[in-house]
Amino acid sequence: MKSMASLLAALGLVGLVFALLSLLVMLLGGGGLTSDLSWIVGNLSIGVLLLIGAAAINFDAIRARMASGEARRAGKYGSSAIATTVLGIAILGMLGYLAARHPHRFDWSEQKIHSLSDQTRKVLAGLESDVSVLALVPKVDTPPVREFLDRYAYESDRFVVEYADPNERPGLLERYGIRPEQLETGLVRVAIGSDAVEVTDLTEQNITNAIVKLTRTGEKVVYFLEGHGERAIEKEAGEERNGYARAALSLRNENYRVEPLLLAAAGEVPKDADVVVIAGPTRSLLEVEHAALDRYLARGGAVLALVDPRSRSDLVAQLSRWGVELGDDVVVDRSLALFGRAMSPFAARYDPSHEITRDLHEPALFHEVRSVTPRPETGGVFTELVFTGDASWAERDLARLDAEGAVAMGDGDLPGPVSVAVAGTPEVAGRAAEAATDAIDDAGAEPASPEPRLAVFGDADFVSNELIEAYRNRDLFVNTVNWLIGDIEAIAVRPNLSRASRFQLSAEQFRTIRSLSLFVLPEAIAVLGVFMWWFRRHPEH
Repeated sequence: MKSMASLLAALGLVGLVFALLSLLVMLLGGGGLTSDLSWIVGNLSIGVLLLIGAAAINFDAIRARMASGEARRAGKYGSSAIATTVLGIAILGMLGYLAARHPHRFDWSEQKIHSLSDQTRKVLAGLESDVSVLALVPKVDTPPVREFLDRYAYESDRFVVEYADPNERPGLLERYGIRPEQLETGLVRVAIGSDAVEVTDLTEQNITNAIVKLTRTGEKVVYFLEGHGERAIEKEAGEERNGYARAALSLRNENYRVEPLLLAAAGEVPKDADVVVIAGPTRSLLEVEHAALDRYLARGGAVLALVDPRSRSDLVAQLSRWGVELGDDVVVDRSLALFGRAMSPFAARYDPSHEITRDLHEPALFHEVRSVTPRPETGGVFTELVFTGDASWAERDLARLDAEGAVAMGDGDLPGPVSVAVAGTPEVAGRAAEAATDAIDDAGAEPASPEPRLAVFGDADFVSNELIEAYRNRDLFVNTVNWLIGDIEAIAVRPNLSRASRFQLSAEQFRTIRSLSLFVLPEAIAVLGVFMWWFRRHPEH
């Protein structure tokens, strides 16, 4: 009987210990795991009953021991052990309370996939009014949505989130004019005041873009020149691998209006143009178009030119007059290129002082890029932005390159690192006269004429649909447009479109796995250990 009492006592202690541990986990988890109460009560009840049974079986021995001096010593040490245990639990509880009141997030993943991007943090830091977010998702789907939106709420106190189950609060759909079919995958309504944007695809890019659309005042317009073989932004040509539909979408996500521009028909660059993009022209411009671009820059406009090697466009000559030299060459890099393709080099270094590239630390990928350097003798002021690797060179014997492939750098070649992009202020003929003409406004004041801005890249492929999402190509392109427009605060490293894969669990599945891993399996192992201990001490059983 005595041996049976020891077995019951050991099993009772296991039940009590796991009941207390389960209670502690429930409290530290926010007190919301009410489904664990049955497990806690069950363990506590079974543990108490087993201890009572053990005490009843061994009652005479316990009474004799309590009357001896040994009982007093055991009580003294037992009290000390209980006090230590209570103190430990109190310390754990205090740590849990402090963590709940003063949380701090850590992201130790290699690619920081659980952290907000630099762009999002800048947007949140610039908020001047509260952003009200209503997440309309069923309760079973709330945990992953809450985990995602908590990153925003942690970063800014102005980001206020409310969670609602549309099945329980159908009146919200009528209030905000939300159709039931919009809720198939859940919906997040982002609002500032009376303006709101509804997001159905929950990604960082979409949530941040919604905030940008609500906070950015005034419309900025980006025109893409067409009519000379440039990359298309619309229709079927825009969706092809060499098209610019994704580039246009990236700018629209920054809340810019993107339009094509047939300059020969318009005669002048529209007055509302903030940037004109000339992407990969293959034919020459008309003289009237050259003159229109000159006048546009003279009145403080901004141009982004992306010119491929071997381009037959006379835009190269106009860029030279503005102060940028495009080499008649192709950059070759056998050590820092995509899968050893020497004419698809990576950007090895950026200028750390320029706003466009200051925050870029990961490479961009080019495909057949030419050298781009300033011509200071023209009067323009430019900064070289992007450089290829030290072992690269700009091959200028293109006939040999086509016939034999680049074996080694020749005497006439440009040694690396090679500059493949520049940005700055061009020297434009007639700028002083144009500025004087536009200086007098309706009130008779004389506002300062803005300086023109020009950015030139020796490759148009890196912004194509095929490559814009590779590495930091999109950031390099959009940051350049931000700088040309003057939206310096919008320049940032944006969230990756492809995130780490995750296995999403429902709330019930999560509770089941958590209970099995934290409680059921460990307690089963403890119970098995008690039986093994008891059988070894009492082999007769």
